[in-house]
Amino acid sequence: MGWNQFGRYLDPMEIRFREIDPFNFWIWIRFVNIPGSGEKNYIDGIFDSWYVIGRLGGFNAGNLQAHEEGNDLSWMSYENEESKQVMPSLMHNIGQMEYQGDWARCWVDLGTCDALAIDILINSLKQIDVDIVELAEVFIGGENDDWPAEDHPDSIFTSSE
Repeated sequence: MGWNQFGRYLDPMEIRFREIDPFNFWIWIRFVNIPGSGEKNYIDGIFDSWYVIGRLGGFNAGNLQAHEEGNDLSWMSYENEESKQVMPSLMHNIGQMEYQGDWARCWVDLGTCDALAIDILINSLKQIDVDIVELAEVFIGGENDDWPAEDHPDSIFTSSE
């Protein structure tokens, strides 16, 4: 905890994981205050960008050559053949962000994407919490009793199967 650049004392956003089916789950965000259109645009932008990177295979923990190299990346030898041997890791689909009061939710089908994608999303949400809009909680998976989540129309698998 500490102070952000706007002089606001930061209470850390809570991250909670609930039951997750990687091919069919919801991400829930509770805001400290009801978000305005500008704040919603930032959240929408994060999720849209996250999906594009995932759809293009960016969240592939099997090919993290620069990360594994360490601090000195100067003149690193990138192994193209090694990267071709890695199984693709593609996010399948994502729904539109939905808003209701101080809550937002988004349906996700991670496909073959690695869990690295969730860490990157959480890191992005933690930073927007500091810089743009206060987030109280983020729930990965599960359901909220006060906002039922029906089977998403883009889901390949339904909860009743």
